[in-house]
Amino acid sequence: MENSFSDKLNYYSLTKTEDLFREFSSSQKGLSEKEAKQRLIKFGPNIISKREEINIFWEFFSHFKSPLVFILLLAALVSAFLGESINAIIIAVMILLSVILDFFEEHSAGRAANKLKETVKTTATVVRNGKEREIKTADICIGDIVVLNAGDLVPADARIISADDLFVDQSALTGESFPVKKTDKKEESSTELDNIVFLGTNVISGSATVLVVRTGKETEFGKIASTLIKPVEKSEFEIGVGKFGFFIAKIVFFLVLFIFFFNIVRHLGDDPAAMERRLLQSFLFAIAIAVGVTPELLPMIMSITMARGSMKMSKKGIIVKRLAAIPSFGSMDVLCTDKTGTLTENKIAVVTYTNIFGEKSEDVLFHAYLNSFYEKGIENPLDEALLRFRKISVAKFKKIDELPFDFNRKMMSIIVEGPEGQLLITKGGPEAIFEHCRFYRFNNEKIPLDAKAQEKGFSHYHELSSQGYRVLAVAVKKIEKAKKEYFKEEETNLELLGFISFLDPPKKGVKEVLKELFDIGIEVKVITGDNELVAQKICNDVGLKVKGVVLGKDIDAIGDEFLKEKVDGITIFARFSPAQKNRVVRALRAENRVVGYLGDGINDAPALKSADVGISVNNAVDVAKESADIVLTKKDLTSLRDGVLEGRKVFGNTMKYIMMGLSSNFGNMFSAAGAIAFLPFLPMLPIQVLLNNFIYDISQVTIPLDNVDKEWIQKPRRWNLQFIKKFMYFFGPISSFFDFTTFFVLFYVFHVSESIFQTGWFMESLATQALVIHFIRTRQLPFIQSTASKYLLLSTILCVAIGWIIPFTFIGKFFKFQPLPPIIIIAIVLIVAVYLIFIEVGKRIFYKRHFF
Repeated sequence: MENSFSDKLNYYSLTKTEDLFREFSSSQKGLSEKEAKQRLIKFGPNIISKREEINIFWEFFSHFKSPLVFILLLAALVSAFLGESINAIIIAVMILLSVILDFFEEHSAGRAANKLKETVKTTATVVRNGKEREIKTADICIGDIVVLNAGDLVPADARIISADDLFVDQSALTGESFPVKKTDKKEESSTELDNIVFLGTNVISGSATVLVVRTGKETEFGKIASTLIKPVEKSEFEIGVGKFGFFIAKIVFFLVLFIFFFNIVRHLGDDPAAMERRLLQSFLFAIAIAVGVTPELLPMIMSITMARGSMKMSKKGIIVKRLAAIPSFGSMDVLCTDKTGTLTENKIAVVTYTNIFGEKSEDVLFHAYLNSFYEKGIENPLDEALLRFRKISVAKFKKIDELPFDFNRKMMSIIVEGPEGQLLITKGGPEAIFEHCRFYRFNNEKIPLDAKAQEKGFSHYHELSSQGYRVLAVAVKKIEKAKKEYFKEEETNLELLGFISFLDPPKKGVKEVLKELFDIGIEVKVITGDNELVAQKICNDVGLKVKGVVLGKDIDAIGDEFLKEKVDGITIFARFSPAQKNRVVRALRAENRVVGYLGDGINDAPALKSADVGISVNNAVDVAKESADIVLTKKDLTSLRDGVLEGRKVFGNTMKYIMMGLSSNFGNMFSAAGAIAFLPFLPMLPIQVLLNNFIYDISQVTIPLDNVDKEWIQKPRRWNLQFIKKFMYFFGPISSFFDFTTFFVLFYVFHVSESIFQTGWFMESLATQALVIHFIRTRQLPFIQSTASKYLLLSTILCVAIGWIIPFTFIGKFFKFQPLPPIIIIAIVLIVAVYLIFIEVGKRIFYKRHFF
């Protein structure tokens, strides 16, 4: 086999299937498993861009890329160069321990999250060894035989072997807005390639068997992927965290400059040897302060919190494809959804089949059945209901052609040949069908459809709709001159037979779930292709308050700005096309709403991509699953509600770490910068600051496992940098005040030595930083009304205990600690206790003025 399969450009021109199979060393039975494995090894997997699997060794060392780690490594090298070997060793050990902790937590969480995402990988049906089987699209190789049906994503560039009314959406590749018909025939113009389907497109209707001719980067989509594939838009939460990081970076930069240069200016008169030592100490201290101020665990806390949140959500039937979508899921305050399967049972049954006057008509049932039996387009539960309702013999009829459904015509037709010649049978939305009818049938007579008959027909249709029935109209047309191929222009001068109606009853328990969603701050909006009467009846039955109703045709006449003003006051969006659904989602987002969109059909893909959170279901069509951020194992609002609450817990635990760091961590480090103005020595040695920060960080690793108050998850929360700044400006000074109180007590009351002072502040600083989380994590009274998880409780107490024991051990000597007298320990305990009381009081004052 030569290495030039992807260069065989004449695959579209071969007219004989045998020649095509010969060209690609394949057959009607497909490849053998052995041959497929060999080709995958030779040509690589069928993927456009591959995220390389990093060797665990290199994954570990990738954690050294952090700017903070680089700075610390620089500090260790400078220390070693200047003979401060103990400092250098201690800093190096601290770096290694931090990287190990970061690597272990992220690696474990990442592996678990990836396993969950694997469960919703896109698959394709291939023929191997003569048998059809499902495989991952990445495992498809050149020469594979692939079976395509409506809703499937085309997994590779492929030549069509056989096709049945195949229509493909190529908009992702060509920008064409309308589906393109594909056939197994070679067209005269080689530029059209109507017998080729391309990776990145999806099947709108019909079916086909195709031979894969190009995979991965060699496909047309792969060649221009750099211009077509856009990076995933960052969520509001991700953008907020980025702004927060920039805000912290500015604080760190000015703080470090101040500490370093203030110390230089202060000691300008010292002798050169002392000055050199002061410069090193100032440099190391400034670096240590930078580490202390920076919430360097934030990326790890976020990834662990989200990964563990995704694992919890998976147990409730929710698979997270993109971890960054979890906070947005929690922040969602409006959910746009279809009614089928969410508000209703999705157990559709045929109820009536009548002529336009409401009389039962077997003629309507027969022709509707015949249409559904031969339809090969988009899978439709209404067709399934018709075929289940009654078995009808269609042996006398042979299918000639099909005009598949599209969302502009809102109807579909089949052409059959029977005892009386060729007959076109059309079914679809009554409004669309009426526009194409000139006659109606009554008592086996073909009668002109005048205004009176049309009014009677519409009246009956509206009556059925108001009872909650989904209604299709059925029409026929005898074809006088037979053709081999038909087009939608044939759907004129139709003869209206009547209506067939279906009932999809309201889902049990959905009324209670809708109330629960309302109670937790989520508004539900129904966007449907059905008419407004059916949608209103269902909404009334399930207790969904309808604020307003709008039809798809009405929003076509208004601009985006006007739609943005009106969209909040509408609950039902009826008779909507895919493009119109997308406009609604964008209008809601423009109104500063966090929008979730639940959809499972081909027509939902654009809106799924536009929403803040795209939500699909595991049995949805491929293009919907691929567009979604979150996939439900079943289309159920109960599991969706559970997922939202879990998303809010993830957001809540992430915010705890940020607010705790700003209230205490930032305050302590700011105190250190202020202390150098009046102390004749550093308030804490650089290695002591690093040790303090390391122990404190370990105490916070369990935050992702913490409990979250019910109060927090009862309404949507959104990233709010202004609130975070206010929180810092309020609580940071409280922390600094008690630090300066500690400085005053140690230096002016007890007149302690340098090492005693540094040991005392180390212990006070560690205790306030680690323990304040129990007061910041809740708006309620800690330990009484709201208790942290046992993991967070244990980690904070244990870390404070270890930090307080170290100065009394041989390890303390390496860090230049000195054991404290009992009276100073008692004083520090009192300072810490009063600080925590002040935080609790301050918290109550702050939350009366500010809301998150």
